[in-house]
Order: sequence, then C-alpha cells, then structure tokens
Amino acid sequence: MQVDPRTVSPRARCARLFLVCLTLSSGVIGVGGSHQSIPPSVVKLWASAFGGEMKSISAKYSGSQLLQKKYKEFERAVRVEEINGLQLVKKLAEDMEEMFDKKAQAMKRLVDAAEEAHLQHEEDPDLQYEYFNAVLINEVDKENNSVELGGRFLLQSNDHFNNLPVNLSLSVVQVPTNMYNKDSAIVNGVYWSEALNKVFVDNFEKDPSLIWQYFGSAKGFFRQYPGIKWKPDEHGVIAFDCRNRKWYIQAATSPKNVVILVDVSGSMKGLRLTIARQTVSSILDTLGDDDFFNIIAYNEELHYVEKCLNGTLVQADVTNKDYFRLRLDKLFAKGIGMLDVALTEAFNLLTDFNQTGRGSECSQAIMLVTDGAVDTYDAVFAKYNWPDRKVRIFPYLIGRESAFADNLKWMACANKGYFTQISTLADVQENVMEYLHVLSRPKVIDQEHDTVWTEAYIDNTMEDGRDPVLMTTVAMPVFSTKNETKNRGILLGVVGTDVPVSELLKTIPKYKLGIHGYAFAITNNGYILTHPDLRPLYGDGKKRGGRKPSYSSVDLSEVEWEDRDDALRNAMVNRKTGIFSMEVKKTVDKGKRVLVLHNDYYYTDIKGTPFSLGVALSRGHGKFFFRGNVTVEEGLHDLEHPDVELADEWTYCNTDEYPEHRYLSQIEAIKLYLSGHEPLLQCDKELIQEVLFDAVVTAPLEAYWTSLVLNKSENSDKGVEIAYLGSRTGLSRINLFVVPDELTNQDFLTAEDKEGVFNADHFPLWYKRAAEQVPGTFVYSLPFNSGSENRSVVLASTAIQLLDERRSPIAAAVGIQMKLDFFKKKFWTASRQCAALDGKCSINCDDENINCYLIDNNGFVLVAEDYTLTGKFFGEAEGAVMNKLLQMGSFKRVTLYDYQAVCLIYSERSDSAHTLLDPYFALLAVAKWILTELIVFLVEFNLYSWWHSDLTVKGPLWCSRSPAATSSWWWWTTSVTAAWWSRSPWTPWRSSIMNLSSARGSSSRRTEGARIPVTRSTRRRTPWSAGRLGSHPVARGNAALPPPASVP
Repeated sequence: MQVDPRTVSPRARCARLFLVCLTLSSGVIGVGGSHQSIPPSVVKLWASAFGGEMKSISAKYSGSQLLQKKYKEFERAVRVEEINGLQLVKKLAEDMEEMFDKKAQAMKRLVDAAEEAHLQHEEDPDLQYEYFNAVLINEVDKENNSVELGGRFLLQSNDHFNNLPVNLSLSVVQVPTNMYNKDSAIVNGVYWSEALNKVFVDNFEKDPSLIWQYFGSAKGFFRQYPGIKWKPDEHGVIAFDCRNRKWYIQAATSPKNVVILVDVSGSMKGLRLTIARQTVSSILDTLGDDDFFNIIAYNEELHYVEKCLNGTLVQADVTNKDYFRLRLDKLFAKGIGMLDVALTEAFNLLTDFNQTGRGSECSQAIMLVTDGAVDTYDAVFAKYNWPDRKVRIFPYLIGRESAFADNLKWMACANKGYFTQISTLADVQENVMEYLHVLSRPKVIDQEHDTVWTEAYIDNTMEDGRDPVLMTTVAMPVFSTKNETKNRGILLGVVGTDVPVSELLKTIPKYKLGIHGYAFAITNNGYILTHPDLRPLYGDGKKRGGRKPSYSSVDLSEVEWEDRDDALRNAMVNRKTGIFSMEVKKTVDKGKRVLVLHNDYYYTDIKGTPFSLGVALSRGHGKFFFRGNVTVEEGLHDLEHPDVELADEWTYCNTDEYPEHRYLSQIEAIKLYLSGHEPLLQCDKELIQEVLFDAVVTAPLEAYWTSLVLNKSENSDKGVEIAYLGSRTGLSRINLFVVPDELTNQDFLTAEDKEGVFNADHFPLWYKRAAEQVPGTFVYSLPFNSGSENRSVVLASTAIQLLDERRSPIAAAVGIQMKLDFFKKKFWTASRQCAALDGKCSINCDDENINCYLIDNNGFVLVAEDYTLTGKFFGEAEGAVMNKLLQMGSFKRVTLYDYQAVCLIYSERSDSAHTLLDPYFALLAVAKWILTELIVFLVEFNLYSWWHSDLTVKGPLWCSRSPAATSSWWWWTTSVTAAWWSRSPWTPWRSSIMNLSSARGSSSRRTEGARIPVTRSTRRRTPWSAGRLGSHPVARGNAALPPPASVP
C-alpha cells in the first residue's frame, strides 16, 4: 500500500470533498513493464482541477460573491448584538405564561358555569330529554327518519380544526358503549350541562386559538365542543371513557402512593385470577406520572411482582406500568392467604417510603384485590393506621360470592376507603374507577380548583397525515356546591381543553436562536413537552409508522444525553433559573451526519404551569444577531417579488388569532400590518424589520440569476437546474434554470422536503451544513429525503457571513442543485488530465484497473464508477480502505447514543395442531430464528458501519408482546454504540492513493469484524425508576441511529 497523507490540494479546500483512487492488485503496468502506483502528483492534479471548476460553477450560478458584496455594502448600516440568553429565555417564558393563562382562564369560566348550572338543577329521575349524541347525529333509520338521540346536526369543514366537519354553535355528547344512553343520571347531567354551550362559544370568540373544549362527567358522559360526529370501530364500539384519561385523573385527584395487594391463594384459581389480573391492570391505568406504586402478591408468603423492587415504590410512568403488567402473567394461585402479613408489609412499605422524602406526599392507598377476608384485622389497622387514618383501604371483592364481603366492607369504612365487588370481566372498568371519586373528596371539600397540565401526547383527531400533532391538556375539576352535598365532597367532573405544542413554538423567535439554536420545554417529571430531537413515531418521512410505546415519557436526559450528571435536567425539574454549558453532538440529515457544537443552555420555569423552558444557543456565530435598517417602501417593493417566500411555520404575523386573518399569507399579513389598516393584527415588528432588510439586500440576486438564464448558451453548464437562497429571517429566493417539469428532483425546497426548508424548530439542512464551513467554502451532498430516485442530483451550498471576524453572524446561505450526471462528467473529465507535455496520459479513472471514488466530508460516496454505490457510506464499499483513512486521521469516529430507539421484530406463530410434524416445525423454527437474528443484526448495526470491529451491542433488556391471533409484534430495546465518521478539521479536501492489493481485501475480509464484543452502558440500565416526584424516568436502552453520521 502506498499512501501519502501530505498530498493535499490547496485549491480543493474550497470544496468539502475527498478523492480516493485505488489500484487493483495487478498494479498499473508502466512502459518498462514494472509495477507502479498512481503518482501522488497526478491525483493532486485531478483534485485541484475538479475542485477549481466546481467552485467556479457553484459560485457563478449561486451568486455567492455578489451577495457577499451586497452585505458588505450594508456593513455600516447594521448593528451586531450579542444575544443575552438569560434575558431571552425569561421573555419567552413570560410569553408562554401569558398564552397558558388564557387557556386556564377559559377553563375557569367553564368551571363557574358548570357549578352554577348544577346548583340550579333539581335532580329528576323521570326526566326525558333529547340530546345530540355524538355517534347518532345525522343517522337515519330505514324510513329515512332521524334515529332517537340523533337528529339533523349541521356540520361544516373548518380549517382551524384540520378541515374536519364541525358545528361551532353546539356541542355533542358521547356516552361509553357499556353505558345506557338514557340512564337517568346521564340524562340529568346532560340536561344541566347544556348551559356550557354558551360558554364554549364565548371562550372561542375571546380566544380563537382554542381548539377542543370539553366536560368529562363523573357519571361517564363526555360533552365536546365544537360538535363533531364520532365513528365507532369495526365492531360498532367506542371504547373511549373520559374518566380513564390522564387529564381527568390528574384534575380529579392528588398525587398518590399506592400499594396493590393481590390474593394468589388457592381459592383464586381460574376465572377469579383472570379477573384479578384485569382489575390490577385497570388500577394501573388510573395512575399517572405523579403517582408511585408497587404490587405485592400474597398467599402463605409475600411475592413482590418484581423481586428487584422489594421495599420501595416506583414511578407510575407508561414503561413501568407496562413492565408490571407483563409480570402479572407470572402469578399463579396456590396455598392459603395470609392477609394480615400482607397488610403489615403494605403499611411498612408506605411508611418507609414516605420517610425517604421521595414520591408523592398527598394521598396514600392500599388496593386489596381478593375473593374474601376471614377477619377484619382491626389490630393491624389500630397499629399502623389509626387514629389518623392517613392510608385509605380499597377492597375489591372478586367473584359472585358475598360470604366474606362484610369484613371487606368494614375495612373500607373503618379506613376512609370504598368497597367494590367485581363479578365478571365486564364489571372491572366501571368498578375500578370508583376509588377516584373517594380520593377526590378532600379537594372537593376544600374547593381546590387546581389547574393541571398533562405531558405531551398525540391527538388522533387533529393528525394531518404527515406529522404527529402533539398536544398538552389543561384541566380543572368541577365540584357540587349544593349545601346539602358540599360536605360529602361530590365531584361532578372535569373540564379541559387541548393546547397544540405548536402554539408554544409560535411564541419562539427562531431568528434570534441562530442556525443551530432551539427552544425546548419539559414537565415537572423531566419529560419532554417539546424538543426538536423528540421522535414519537417509528421511522421517518414517508416510511413513518405508528407511535412508540413510551413517546410521551421521553426524558430530557435521553435527548441531551451528553449531560452525564443530569445537571441541566435536575435544575429544570427543580424550576431553577440559570445557565449550563456543554459540548454536544447533534445529528442532521435524519441521523446520517453529526455536528459537534458547544452549546450554552439558558433555562427558567413557566409560572402557573408544571413546565420549565430552556433555550440552547451554539457558541460562535450562534450567539450573535444583527439589526439592519431600510425603509418600509424599499422593503415592501422587494418583498413582493413572486420568487420570494417566507418560512411557513415562522410567525411574522399571528394570522390564527382572528378568523378573518386565517386566509392571509405571511407576506399579505405583513403588508396589511404595515399599512396600519388592521389594528387587531398582531405581528413581530422586529422580525418584519429584519426581513425587509434581507429582502432589499438579496434583491439583486434576482436580476443576476435572470441574466444568467438569458446569456446561458445551450450547452454551457446545462446540468445546473436551481439556484436558491435562504436568509437568517426565513426569507427564501429560488431561481429555475430549467422549466419546472424538467427538474430532476421535484421535491427539493417544497413542503415534502422537510429537511430542506425552514421549519418551526430548525433551519434547512443545507443552511446548517454550510454555516459550519469556512465562509466561501461550498459543501456538497446528495439529498436522501425521498429515496434512491433523488440521488440523481447534487447540492452545493455556502454560507454568507456579515463581517470578516469570528463574532459575525451568518447572514444567509446560497447554493445550487445540479444533475449528478453533470457533476460526474466534470469529475471524470478532470481525472483525464496529466502533466505530460504531449497531453497523452497513461493513467486516468477510466482505467479498468483503477477505482476512483469522490466522497463528501461525512464519508458518503458522491461519484463512483459503480452507480449503485452513489449515496452509500464509503465504509460499505471499501471497508478496509475506510479503516486506513481512519488510522491516517483523515476521518474520526464519533460515538452517539439514541435512547429513543426501539426495534420492531415481527414473529409469526401458527395454530396448527399437527403434532406429528413437531420435529420438522422445530427445525424450521431454528432456521427462522437464525434468519431473524441475522436480519436484526443488520438492522441494529446498520450497513454503513457493520464492517468495523469496534461496535458494541447489548441484548434486549426486556420485551413486551401485544396480543394477536396469528402473529405478534415484539418491542425490543437494545444498547448499541454506533460508529460515526467525520472529516478531520485540517483536511477539507484530501487526495490519497492506495494499492488495492493490500488495502482493499475481499468482501469476506470486510466482514471479519462482524463478531461483536458485548459491553454495558452505565446509564439507566434498569427498566424502572424509583424516586421522589419528578425523579429520573425509566431507561429504555440506547441503540444505534440507523445510518452513520460525521462531523466536518
């Protein structure tokens, strides 16, 4: 192997590319018949020629030099300011507090109206009242007459509600399928709650940004505004019960510590144990992230469902509850039940846990699931619970027999609890819910109308088919205020409204956060409310799948994982205000590339909510902002150019506030605002001033690009298709050098190209990558956003810096899109050059004994003779060569962790009863297992880095399976350390020569590193979490991001 690491092309530094030429084992035969390698000077010449020509073409058609010159001309008219991150995050928190308070005030008006309406209502057991049932509206019978509780209900599509047909004047009522629509309690509740319709409408008029408003009754019905038709599933069932929802449970009760005792004595065999398991599972459904619990099974002995958690409680997050549900299947009945021993253990457990200062310190309860008790065990209660009775007892009698019911009823009454009998599986859901009303009594008696906010969740109704719509819910309890029932503490229900997380993003001035900056928010438990790296769904783009099982409880430390000591997370959970700094590795291009940044984090709490807000600013150009100044007339003139676009998801003007503004584009709204004729239109005056400045400075590009089109000869640079510009204010300009139908990549710079346009939480990918290079340096890449068909174009982009100094902010980025064939031809032409005086070159990339690769600064192949290698990671094509480049320091390895990764493994099962063929089925199963393991291996370690022997993997922590008739989905978490590759900072372009006989090796040699040594990560290895309210959540493992990334 002959490698000369010093052969670097000076001119090639203008292009972020890497040229590798490999000679086959036979060598290149010279004139004298001896073997020779490619001279370094030849490769250097190729690199220099190609780099120089590509820079010239890119600069010419992008107009980068012109734009740099124009910003220089305005240099004295701008003022550069360093961003005060702490002041910025406090201002953003105040804006969000104001927005959240508007929602809370709307709920308070609903609470007042509901309590007044109930106060004025006299219960009538014979009341007959026809209401609009959400399922039956607009339904007709065979004779075309409206069905009972249906009737004609006007519905019209409304863009504010995702174009769903709604009624903005009336609400509808949904009743769970297992309840009678015309039950007296429901009819009376529906009747008096009709008074909420007026308040619903008034709230929407006062705050047009509101979406769904609703009232969930303790009786089970659900009133929703605006009215919308509900559709049952394929079985004609609507399983929705508002009382099971987190917003209802959190508003109705206080945080609680719960110990669940399950009788597994011999009398619990069969159906009773099945009902008991379902009862416990339903109890777990009623616990939220602020609650703590444990489950103890008892007979002659005590059996903690999870042996590792003896003597403690764990946080009731989704993952912990699912894990405990799996453990319930391991219970079996035998022996006799020693309830006194179990009760003693439960009391001691609650006492010891409370002394640790962890968990919730509001309510405590023991849930007893049994088929009977032979004693009242008053001695146990006298010792541990009387006279204060701080722990409530909730017995659930399993089965139809009531011989031992009296003792259980006594326990409940003597300990401020509630007795329930569950005879069948159908009784479980309704009866389990009763304990919530008991736990709500202290709040009702004290008239504590606490406002609660939920963690983020995906709303099915508002999902737009492309992106998940994350919501948080604000809710408040509604109490009975009648004098005769006030002391009994009767909960009437809970009111609530959904708040899209996108509403928070609208308050964030992205232009002030810089190219790599972002804002994020977390709950009091450390769970992410919004963060640009939150990935709630499987897959990405068009391959996006369903929701991940724990998407709503992703902890901040699982995204900002470089914070090893959780200093940032803990400070935010404790609602502090401060600053934190650390080096981070941020992936871009769907995880294929990585940027190493030094971020400063500024954080504070959002008052009136359980949320904390953080802002991350990257050091360098990300900490500076500049203000320009032009006249309104100049700015508007240049802003109205037809090729000018503004970022769709940025808020220049709030067009959602009033219905008459919703049909305005941002440019139209800006014009209306500046005209002064629309005082109700709220706009960001500072952002508008800066976008007008950018419009004026960048306007000459339009004339420049037009002149290129007019003067372009038929065969001159015909491969350049698009020139584009993006500015710091979200302004974009696009120029086509070909007709739209002839564009090779139709999705580029459209809404389908999510990574390539300005979004609410990030700048375009080409903008971010260009900003991290030396100004004037073009960075080249293939777009991967839509699959292999888009590998036929190459993007070249460069950043425009305002000043020639380190503190200068990036003003804009420009670039071009060109055909890959055009790019490839230029490379092949350059490779035919040599220093021979006669012009006859004996060596070039057309030689069948030479393989030439052009790879970008992240190790992806841009040009190769084998077209199928285009866009692939170079390590996949030439693993041994990539190893050598790594050893030379041309690339470096970056290790990342993905704590959100969950692998789906599909496994088929057969219900065949052919027992005589069992041995053959066993052999087949072994073969399938081997194949499955091989596939999982490839998926987990990705083809881009599987050849490298330093990968590490840990097996599954645990798995859960959803029931299916003939197949099962397995959720599998793994721990994988991924190899990511990056260019060394001192070699922006590198030309190397390698003799393939010693460096390349065969394909079999490239897979020798496939035996993976097992290692263990030290972070969050247990599938549970125990701690105080707001403690660290469950670890779901860490897995490799699918493709390799690298840092320039």
